Amino acid sequence: MDRHTLSNGRLGAAIKADGAELCSLTLDGRELLWQAGPEWPRHAPVLFPIVGRLKDDTLRHRGQTYRMTQHGFARDRRFAWEERTATLCRLSLSDDAQTRALYPFAFRLELIFELDAEGLTIRHRITNPGAEALPASLGVHPAFLWPLQEGIPKEAHELLFETDEPAPIRRVDGGLLAPQPEPTPVEGRRLPLNERLFTRDAVILDRPASHAVRYGAPGTPAITVSWEGFRELGIWSKPTGAPFLCIEPWHGHASPADFDGEFADKPGLLHLEPGAMRELSYRIAVA
Repeated sequence: MDRHTLSNGRLGAAIKADGAELCSLTLDGRELLWQAGPEWPRHAPVLFPIVGRLKDDTLRHRGQTYRMTQHGFARDRRFAWEERTATLCRLSLSDDAQTRALYPFAFRLELIFELDAEGLTIRHRITNPGAEALPASLGVHPAFLWPLQEGIPKEAHELLFETDEPAPIRRVDGGLLAPQPEPTPVEGRRLPLNERLFTRDAVILDRPASHAVRYGAPGTPAITVSWEGFRELGIWSKPTGAPFLCIEPWHGHASPADFDGEFADKPGLLHLEPGAMRELSYRIAVA
C-alpha cells in the first residue's frame, strides 16, 4: 500500500495515497483510529464533491444528468504526493476525464497533513481552475475507536462541546435530509454516547455553535476535534455493536428529500468563482 508515516516520538499518523485517507493515529504506539474492520471498511474518508446522497444519485447541470453516488468520488481516487517529510505531507487530486463523466467541473483538491507535539492538523484547499463557478461540498469522516480503551464500557464515553448546543438536530431518511428537525440529544454541552443514538443514522448539527468537541471517557486519552471553515457536524456509528465513533465536520449535507433541481442550487454547497481558493481545516488533538 502506498502510504506515508508521520511521527514525532509521541504521536504517529499514517496517510495513504488512495483517497488521501488518514489510516492510523497513535499515541505512544497505541492506536486511536478505527482500523477498517468488517463493520465498516474505511478509516477517515474525504467526502468530495458531495456530502451524503443526492436524490436518485443524480446530479443535474445545464440539462445534463450525471450519476454521483453517496459522498462523491474523492475517497476512491488515488491522490498524487506533492511533498513528504517526517511531520508533514501534501497530496492533490485534479479533475480528469473520469471525474468529469461524474461531475462536470474543473477542480483541484489539496490535503496537507501536519503533525506537531499535541496533535494532527489536516488542511483542505479547494481551487477552481475552470471558467465557470465551482459548486461543491466537502466533509471529513474520521472514525475513532469506541471504546477508546479495552475494558471501558462504550456508555462511559461522551462528547463535550465547547459551548451549549440547544438547537434542534437533523436526521436522514432513505439517505436524504429529513424535512423536520427534532430535539437535540445534547444536554447543555454534553452528549452521552450510546448505540441507541444511531438507530436512525447520523446525528446532524446543521449549525453548531461550537467549533470543537472533546471525546473520551474516564481512564482514556482525551481526543479533541476542532474545525475551521466547516459549517455542519455529523456524529455517526452503527447501532449494532460496531466499535467506532465518527466525528465529522462538513460543509454541506445530503439533499433535502424534496430537492431535485440543478446541482448548483442544492442547499449547503460552497461556490468558488474561477480562480478562487477556499481552505477548510480540522485538527485532532490528543491529551
